[in-house]
Amino acid sequence: MYAPERQQEILRLARDSGRVDVVSLAEQFQVTAETIRRDLKSLDRAGVVRRVHGGAIPVGRLDFEPDLAERETTAAGEKDRIARAALAELPHDGTMIVDAGSTVALLAAALPAKSSLTVVTHSLPIAARLADHPGVQLHLVGGRVRHRTRAAVDAWALRAYGEIRADVLFVAANGFSVEHGLTTPDLAEAAVKRAAMAAARRVVLLADSSKHGQEHFARFGALNDVDLLITDTGLSPEDALAIERGGTEVVRA
Repeated sequence: MYAPERQQEILRLARDSGRVDVVSLAEQFQVTAETIRRDLKSLDRAGVVRRVHGGAIPVGRLDFEPDLAERETTAAGEKDRIARAALAELPHDGTMIVDAGSTVALLAAALPAKSSLTVVTHSLPIAARLADHPGVQLHLVGGRVRHRTRAAVDAWALRAYGEIRADVLFVAANGFSVEHGLTTPDLAEAAVKRAAMAAARRVVLLADSSKHGQEHFARFGALNDVDLLITDTGLSPEDALAIERGGTEVVRA
């Protein structure tokens, strides 16, 4: 079976069952796991599936939201490089908002011990990481905590972000594109992200390239609302240029 034929069959299986995994596909098609990963990467770039830990899901499932543990192990190398690159954007003795997300959590974990920062976050895991940081004055935004993301949402969180101004926001998204903007599966989380963006003078999006072209249920902004996108080299130079034409600076780490 040629690669295009195999990929079409993989897409059919994904749409039929809602998800496919690398190991089962390798056994079914009698090829290596690496071959299947290349197939999934090609399908992901075509915008018909979204790669997740161990496999892929069809893009049509706009409400799909992987849990925190799964997101932490997806594209781990790319996320680590993005987080390291984001250190250059820390405000000197300033105030920053840290959104809920696996890549921004890596940024929080990488804050140098000598940092002197005021940090505001609605993410319980990120707050826990920073609670003992000697140079961080930490403010934890409250609200209803979503089980899947461990993020505070709803009225309390929205009210808190309406009362502050920060130098920079490090924000996450489940999907981003020039056409559809910034999206995430949950309306409540989208509202908090939108409020955090309004509270910051500068917005930095941390998102690995697998999220480019993805579209989810809840939109919380346009891509040109972002001052800087830090992503990985999986985003093509052509796509990076198209984003920059809209007014967003792009760094491919």
